[in-house]
Amino acid sequence: MPPLSLLIKPVSGSCNMRCRYCFYADETENRAVALLGRMTRETMHTIVDKALDYADGDCTFAFQGGEPTLAGLDFFRDLSEYVSRHPNPKGVRVHYAVQTNGYALDEDWARWLAENHVLVGISLDGPKELHDRYRMDREGKGTFNRVMAAIRLLEKHGVDFNILTVVSAANARRGQQVYSFFKKQGFRYQQYIECLDPIGEVQGGHEYSLTPERYEAFLKSVFDAWYQDMKAGRYVYNRYFENLMMLLTGQAPESCNLRGVCAPQWVIEADGSVYPCDFYALDRWRLGNILEDSFETMEEVRRASGFVEWSRRLPEDCKACRWLPLCRNGCRRNREPVTADSTGKNYFCEAYKHFLEYACPRLMEVCQLLRQRAGR
Repeated sequence: MPPLSLLIKPVSGSCNMRCRYCFYADETENRAVALLGRMTRETMHTIVDKALDYADGDCTFAFQGGEPTLAGLDFFRDLSEYVSRHPNPKGVRVHYAVQTNGYALDEDWARWLAENHVLVGISLDGPKELHDRYRMDREGKGTFNRVMAAIRLLEKHGVDFNILTVVSAANARRGQQVYSFFKKQGFRYQQYIECLDPIGEVQGGHEYSLTPERYEAFLKSVFDAWYQDMKAGRYVYNRYFENLMMLLTGQAPESCNLRGVCAPQWVIEADGSVYPCDFYALDRWRLGNILEDSFETMEEVRRASGFVEWSRRLPEDCKACRWLPLCRNGCRRNREPVTADSTGKNYFCEAYKHFLEYACPRLMEVCQLLRQRAGR
């Protein structure tokens, strides 16, 4: 069995910010019940009980939202204490991760994160004028200063963190500026994700929308700067580029959107409801409830639904494309509608195609450089 990773939403879609492009706020509005409350400690304990019984080797409790820190530090302290005293006859190694907007982090939070070796993803869309464009608080004010203060706290306490950047219309035009800002700040672990339009809508219709043309320009400009750093021996982790290099060297990618098929994820909402993917926490795809159902039973529901199997389907254009071994038609969320009979071509297809043609020779060069340096 592969390592077990759970994505837990302890406060459902509740958040202390009002980001204009928030995909999960839109997702919750497409459910019969939008917000599913706050997770109780008892529900969290049940998750731990069942996860440690089901897992082999490694188990990761990852938290997302909404904004997971709204569950309160005491909720997380109780979790780590419960895990530490929990019987663990199989010797499962437990890991923690939190994806946060950073808005509520303080000294106490930073200490707990450090003491429990929590990997933190913190959302930052670039320098102040770009970040504040869409990532605002409840009063419509920018959040950049508050997020940067939170990052300095993480650094002070030695917390491992990476930067998660949503690529939107605002920062897509200024990829090198974003990269240079992160470099100046010393943020060497970076992940960029495509901004999503509301589910079911024709893409590209909002002021913040990321179009294929904009995304192609962003990827190329960030790659150029990254390539120069990597050639000079200044290592910068970029999740997308790293996964492409894994594919180029015959390894399996760790990123779900490059596997060519949806990974068997476990997304657990605040009331215990379980879904197959963060982008599909919808009534249509509900697998069950952790309070009532076993992982084995919910896995059967996943199989019967066709959720994973449908994601394997490829348009005819993809089958003949030279970049399919690297692109894999990307994330299912960007190739809707996905049905038992067909799947759409990824919305960002042209961006991927042109970027891979542009970058592939130099990606191979970086692969060789890293191999040479590792062999010294």
